[in-house]
Amino acid sequence: MRGDILSDMITERVRRWPPIAWPLALMLAAALAAHAQPKLPKSPRVYVFDCGTIHAMSVETYGFKLGEVPMRDFIVPCYLITHPKGTLMWDVGVVADSRIPSGGAPFTQGISTVRQGLKPQLAAVGFTPADIKYLSLSHYHSDHTANANDFAASTWLVRQAERDAMFAEKPAGIIQQASFSALKNSKTIILKDDEYDVFGDGKVIIKSAPGHTPGHTVLYLKLKKSGPILVAGDLYHFPEERTMNRFPTFEFNKEQSAASRAMIDAFLKKTGAQLWIEHDLATFEKLKKAPEFYE
Repeated sequence: MRGDILSDMITERVRRWPPIAWPLALMLAAALAAHAQPKLPKSPRVYVFDCGTIHAMSVETYGFKLGEVPMRDFIVPCYLITHPKGTLMWDVGVVADSRIPSGGAPFTQGISTVRQGLKPQLAAVGFTPADIKYLSLSHYHSDHTANANDFAASTWLVRQAERDAMFAEKPAGIIQQASFSALKNSKTIILKDDEYDVFGDGKVIIKSAPGHTPGHTVLYLKLKKSGPILVAGDLYHFPEERTMNRFPTFEFNKEQSAASRAMIDAFLKKTGAQLWIEHDLATFEKLKKAPEFYE
């Protein structure tokens, strides 16, 4: 039962109790109301959060020659999707909220800087990690998993190959197992098909796009007002990767990545979806940020 409904019931019954018992009962009602589930929208929405910046790295890491493209910072976004049937958190940042000093952000860890933690941004739009029904990560690299443990009570949506790589005895790649270790015991749905319809109505779909990691995925959103959007994970980092056909040097499987890119390009043409390259700062700067949303 929702906390606000139960709170109203308690408040009504308090009137029948002896006056000496009213303060305690009313405190209980207020506490239950405070923990009420947020109201969900009538149609899907997506909130875009700023989860940090990765300071400019060598373009050679991404398959370019020096001078071919300018060096630039990478943005690290996180996304909350709210739907009439529940919520989905997609990617959870590069620096854990728990690492940010009590004085708050900005806070720099290595080559990454966060201006605000993820949980305060969630709270600003009325949610806590406890309100999130589903968690899904585009992939296991550490700049996408920092706050994953905070969502261990959510149902984790993941492909088997990705989960196996995450919990391998000797994991490879840019990975911090401690950031997602709690997911090992989370309720989990293994995604077996190329597309997984999260809420069963074709509005929020996780698509397989392996190559960058063994079980890399992208997110397709079909919004009522904003139209179709594809959140690309790390299928691309630079827009120039699309036009110049370049790949990062640390791909799990370059051939798989090439096939996934071809598949997604065809999907974009078919659906007319906007492409959101997650790390591209120019793309991010054009987007509405939470508490604004797309719907």
